Amino acid sequence: MSHDVSSVEQLETLYGAPGERAIWKELTYLNEDYQAFVKASPFVVLASVGAHGTDCSPKGDGAGFVRILDERTLALPDRPGNNRIDNLRNIVGDPRVSLLFLIPGVGETLRVNGRARISVDPDLLVQFEVNGKLPKTVIVVTIDAAYFHCAKAVVRSRLWDPASQIPRETLPSTGAMHKRLSGGHFDGETYDRDLQKNTLAGLY
Repeated sequence: MSHDVSSVEQLETLYGAPGERAIWKELTYLNEDYQAFVKASPFVVLASVGAHGTDCSPKGDGAGFVRILDERTLALPDRPGNNRIDNLRNIVGDPRVSLLFLIPGVGETLRVNGRARISVDPDLLVQFEVNGKLPKTVIVVTIDAAYFHCAKAVVRSRLWDPASQIPRETLPSTGAMHKRLSGGHFDGETYDRDLQKNTLAGLY
């Protein structure tokens, strides 16, 4: 006997109908309240889907780094990373994306679903210039749905509680992980020693 849930009907039997407030908070645009969340957020998770699977990528910068072009359009710069460009590859083939905005110290999050395109418009790139450096591309998202999520997940996880933070050294270092993944050929010790300096130098 299978205990897997395999139909919408089973889900609806388990969970029941969403409450009225869960329905009315979904908009097809950013109202004044939702715009305030975007402007205050320094961190967003971008999810995409493509022919080779799904991807979920963290994006971060100063608060408000995701620009509101209008109430139905967002733009976010693609800053230097590991050059896998998994999300960008997905967007080229399938424009569907989702964004999750987080704000330090705030329990509620903002969720946005929409369709993305990748732009190299010089007039758009220059809006995201930092320290004389431009992003290679800007991801422009047309909003299909936007809604805020309650704080329960953040409260349960104690995400912003300083007492819940753990010392970084209790986990494998970045260099140690690279060394193990390379079969011992990578110089993890040197990588770890220079990591902070190289991270700061490569932010933009």
